[in-house]
Formats: sequence, C-alpha cells, structure tokens
Amino acid sequence: MTTRIDTRFAELKQAGRSAFVTFVMAGDPDPATSLEIIKALPKSGADVIELGMPFTDPMADGPSIQAAGLRALKVGMTLKKTLDLVRDFRKDDNATPIVLMGYYNPIYIYGVDKFLVDAKAAGIDGLIIVDLPPEEDDELCLPTMKAGLNFIRLATPTTDDKRLPAVLANTSGFVYYVAITGITGAAAADATAISEPVARIKRHIKLPVCVGFGIRTPENARDIASHADGAVVGTALVDALKDSLDAEGRATAKTVNAVAELTAALAQGVKGAQQAAK
Repeated sequence: MTTRIDTRFAELKQAGRSAFVTFVMAGDPDPATSLEIIKALPKSGADVIELGMPFTDPMADGPSIQAAGLRALKVGMTLKKTLDLVRDFRKDDNATPIVLMGYYNPIYIYGVDKFLVDAKAAGIDGLIIVDLPPEEDDELCLPTMKAGLNFIRLATPTTDDKRLPAVLANTSGFVYYVAITGITGAAAADATAISEPVARIKRHIKLPVCVGFGIRTPENARDIASHADGAVVGTALVDALKDSLDAEGRATAKTVNAVAELTAALAQGVKGAQQAAK
C-alpha cells in the first residue's frame, strides 16, 4: 500500500527538506470559503493538509479550534459534507495528501465500513483520531489500514518507552509528535526539547515524525522543522481566519488571503530550516 502521504514524504526526503503540514477546520467559516482556503493551501506551500472534522466535544483542542468547529457546525457542516469538500478539492488536485483529524464519534455514527468506503472514494489518504487508544485498534485502525488508508497516531511527551511500542504498532503514514502537554494552541513549542523524543520515536519506527501543537511563527516552524520530518501548524491558521471575519462571524474578502499569506510565510520558515542545514 502506497498512499499520497507515503509518496509526498518520499519526495520531500529526496529533496532534502521537511514537510509543512497545515490544519484547518472543514466548513469554517462556511463550506464555499472553506473549499477556497483548502485549494489555496498547496499553492501557498502546504505539503500535507489536515482537515478537522467538526465535533461538539473536542477534548484535545484549545479555544481557537473549538470555536472553528462550532462555526462550521453552525452553518450545517457534517461528516458527509466534509467528504464532499474533499471530493471537490480533488477535482483540481490529485497529489496533495489529505488527512482527516478529529474524534471517533462522528465516524461511529456514520458507520465505520461505509465511512471508509466513502472516505477512500472522496480522496482521503489518512486519519488521525485522537480519542481511540491502541487497545481499540480493531474498532477503526485496522479496518482503516485494510481499506488502504493511513492511520496516524499521536505520541506525546508522556509517552514513555514502555508505552511507545503499543502506540506505534499499527501506525502508518507518519507519526504525529505532540510537542506540548495539553491542548492545541496552549503554549509555544520548544524546538530544543523535541530532538530527543523525535530520535527516540525513530529508534522504534522508520516512519517520518512530524511535530505539532504550539507552532505559530515562521521562525518557530523553521526551528521545529530542523529537528523533525515535518512541522504542523493549526491554531495560528485558524486564528488568522477568525481575525478576518466580520462581526457576525462571516467570511470577508480578506479571509482566504489571510490564511494563504500566513501559510506562505510559515512554509518559507520550514524550507529555511533545510537551507540552514545544508
């Protein structure tokens, strides 16, 4: 099984640089604007797109991403509409990997088997489901891999060597290392503190390791990317989107550009890490 994720990381390794992974919430602030934002991300330098599945009880997300999910739900976003969004994106872009990130409940309600068939058909490449531990791999992880999609697991600062093999056992695509203890957007990631855990994960598995949570600036992205195979940015992009909305929370003429311009600046930061390393 080779997914777009596998292909993209192989290409980046060949080019000698880290990946820039972007997160935005599907349907935020409305489906049409969301599609334009997603289309703009690869053109602005995103290598991989994580697309949030709006959910009412997002326990790992900070206030910014919680608010984004609520904005999307308010305009009627559903899991089916999220897949439709990806299907529309794929009409013009069949290369950029898309990972759905979120919680198990919407998938469980949708029906696992039906969801995996529909997700594959829509052009999804992988899943990050933050509330399913390895002990529940039969529930979704193994069916996902059997369907030809990557199942990407989170490792955290509290994942010790005893726990790590279980976390990594059925992981594919890449490993997502959470740089901080806590929710998204809660603190700045410390580049100097991630070298050891990234190296420790790599001793257990040959997959790329991407680092996220707490990356907000091009400089921060560059520093993180110099120690990992990828830097993941979500809250900063979601905040840029939010700051462009009108008083009623609706998109303005500035919304798509606000996200695209920050994406481009962060992408330069990630690419700068490799230039400095050469």
